[in-house]
Amino acid sequence: MSSQVSFEDLPLSRFHLRTVFSGTGGQFSDGFVLGIIGIAVSMAAGPLQLNALWMGLLGAASLAGLFLGSLFGGPIADKFGRRTLFAWDMLLFAIISASQFFVTSPEQLLALRLLLGLVLGFDYVVSKSLVTEFAPRRYRGRLLSILAAAWAAGYVAAYLVGFAVRDTGPDAWRLMLALSGVPALLILPLRLGVPESPIWLMAKGRTEEAMAIIRSKFGEHVTLSAATPAASQKRGGMAELFSRRWRKHTLVGCVFYTCQVIPFFALGTFSPRVLEALNVQDKFVGGLVYNVLLMVGALLGLMIIDRISRRAFLIGTFYLSAIGLAVLAYAGFGPVGTILAFGFFACVLAAAVNLEFVYPPELFPTHLRGSGIGLAVASSRFGSAFATFLLPIAVQQLGIQTALGVCVAVLVFGGVFCHLFAPETSKEELAGMTAVSDDSDARPAMPLVTAAGQEGKIRS
Repeated sequence: MSSQVSFEDLPLSRFHLRTVFSGTGGQFSDGFVLGIIGIAVSMAAGPLQLNALWMGLLGAASLAGLFLGSLFGGPIADKFGRRTLFAWDMLLFAIISASQFFVTSPEQLLALRLLLGLVLGFDYVVSKSLVTEFAPRRYRGRLLSILAAAWAAGYVAAYLVGFAVRDTGPDAWRLMLALSGVPALLILPLRLGVPESPIWLMAKGRTEEAMAIIRSKFGEHVTLSAATPAASQKRGGMAELFSRRWRKHTLVGCVFYTCQVIPFFALGTFSPRVLEALNVQDKFVGGLVYNVLLMVGALLGLMIIDRISRRAFLIGTFYLSAIGLAVLAYAGFGPVGTILAFGFFACVLAAAVNLEFVYPPELFPTHLRGSGIGLAVASSRFGSAFATFLLPIAVQQLGIQTALGVCVAVLVFGGVFCHLFAPETSKEELAGMTAVSDDSDARPAMPLVTAAGQEGKIRS
């Protein structure tokens, strides 16, 4: 008889890879949606008679939708499970994406962009939660980083698709927007084959269902820690996220995520305008360098995420990206130097984006994971929507150096805050996270359940 193996210490299998790949559809689509809007809106300005206010609103609309979707999606995923939303939200996303082709007014496009963001907010929560809870601990960082690479690939693809179809006719901007639904449809069949998270089922006391899934996918020799009575009695929700045990984790999740995405989205959405303000004549070349290095940074982050501590990665990328952006704003380089500095900033910050997929799920126990991720995403999207709306106005009213200086200050604040408060999470056992007191690192003995139905005790 084969020796027992913990569910979180399984070797990497084809099922794990399929689950991760099925989660990439929403992330690729999100990157595409956020990346394409800057190009599409500039082309739609004439047909839809968009002024600066409307361009800012449309640029920020999907981010605002993401705020609402992630805020409400988290508690729903914690209460009712991850699988149903994960299986079907991409179909709804594809339908809304296709509807953008037929808009005739900025109000219609604004409503659809908000709905897209709402669906993506739900997907952010369930994708990260489900993939995290299936991923073996040893490979968790790299597997979740694939989602980050998919996001970056979608963002870069949007830029390339935008420039490829911009000369196809007066409806090119409509085609750009509608194409965001294609990857969502392609990934849908894979999602339908992914079961509910055994860790979530176990936390809900549904032991037989959890072990049936483990038996089916991994074999009889796999064990999983059952929820402790203290954990299973917790109701979850915002009150517990800000309780003495979890409030530091909650604040770290919100602050680090928000401080990363404010400069990322603000500069990325309007990179052609930023490069123009920095006197770069060929904005296409500058934008291409920026987007290619986004992809390079995402892949670099994937390679190193499990090789260094989460804290070192988090703090180091904040400080390095702040340095790169400060050089961009104040060094006074020529066009080539400006593009290189912009690219360095993009590369470092894109590497750091991996942490947005890896770190928040590790900060929270199972009964709070969806709510915690949702609150962190909501916080980040509120900040990025606000920054995306204000950046064009700030560049016009205050100048490019002041606008970039504010982004540098945000990155420095994020680095200092994480330096002071961010915990290390890379070795955390997800099923064993319980609401022990802040001044004790001890974990209680956890009931151990095997796929064959046997029980024992382990210390997590």
